[in-house]
Amino acid sequence: MSGALRPEPTYAAPDFRSAILSSAPPAPTAVVDADGVLPDNFFATTNLPTYVKGTDGQWTMPREPRMDGCLVRDANGVYWVREGRRVGRGDAVVIGLAEDGSEGVLVHAHGFQFEGAAHGDFHFMSSQVSREKPIDYRQIAQLLVEERKREGHVLWVAGPALVHSRARDNLVWFIRNGFVQGLLAGNAVAVHDIEAAIVGTTLGMTSNGEPTAGGHSAHMRAINAVRRAGSIEAAVTNGTITGGIMHACAIEHVPFVLCGSIRDDGPLPGVITDAVAAQDAMRAHTKQATMCVMIATALHSIAVGNMLPAYYDDSQRGIVELPTICVDASEFLVSKLKDRGTHQAIGVVTNAQDFMSILRVTVESEIAGAR
Repeated sequence: MSGALRPEPTYAAPDFRSAILSSAPPAPTAVVDADGVLPDNFFATTNLPTYVKGTDGQWTMPREPRMDGCLVRDANGVYWVREGRRVGRGDAVVIGLAEDGSEGVLVHAHGFQFEGAAHGDFHFMSSQVSREKPIDYRQIAQLLVEERKREGHVLWVAGPALVHSRARDNLVWFIRNGFVQGLLAGNAVAVHDIEAAIVGTTLGMTSNGEPTAGGHSAHMRAINAVRRAGSIEAAVTNGTITGGIMHACAIEHVPFVLCGSIRDDGPLPGVITDAVAAQDAMRAHTKQATMCVMIATALHSIAVGNMLPAYYDDSQRGIVELPTICVDASEFLVSKLKDRGTHQAIGVVTNAQDFMSILRVTVESEIAGAR
């Protein structure tokens, strides 16, 4: 099936007393001369632990890390990772190409180590995607239980196959039991979930996969019912939506971001159809993420993966890796996600229904065993 997780590694910070780092100059900057236009030789960020040497000689980690951004120094000397479109005229942007610290920026790719490791890379990175590998459901379950215990921010990124495959009720269970702090999805996930709640079908099919008379219009009727109510939350309040994923999010006050696409029907009220605005709304959650579970969605998994750092700074544990689980029936998606830079992602090659059903049973077992 897919790669098994290994014990959580420890993080070893760089030795800033080393010759190359102690003698390195402060990271040079160039002033932006037009909104949204970076200096030609700007430093391009990765999602790996990064340190910048300031004018005071101190190495610090930039805030809000992610790949495909730049480093901006604010008026207080604090460094931030920003998308190119977000820089403004007059901003001080770090320039240079070296990642070894010699030019004032260090990408610390080998900071995470675990017992028995032959090298210092993130342990997630060493797992190759293959349907031949077993899935360590117990460790994924342990991660979720631990995140709930320490009040982490677990993001779930879902595709419509999760709804069609009967995994819907399992996601509702995870929402109801405090394992979901944010849901990122497209219009289709909400539409077909609400169709199931209102009409009893998804894409006009019964739970047994059989077509129904007039089923081609069922999702449009669901959209219309929500439009009549004014919003998804209002449709829950007035009893139009009585169950399902969106109902659970509304009842449990779990925030969700629904992003539109050019192929959407409707879309539902609340769906963000401006791609840049949708990215900003998703980014608000990826900045808080302490774990991410992606299920059956190529576009959203890659989009969220590009926004996620491979680590985060925990107030009690220090720098820790950000567990990222990508589930899909195809090896192609999970391999592509890693190839696009989300190196920390574990690829789970299986269908959404099996994954969600087994994971729920395993989490329930972990909870029962802890009592």
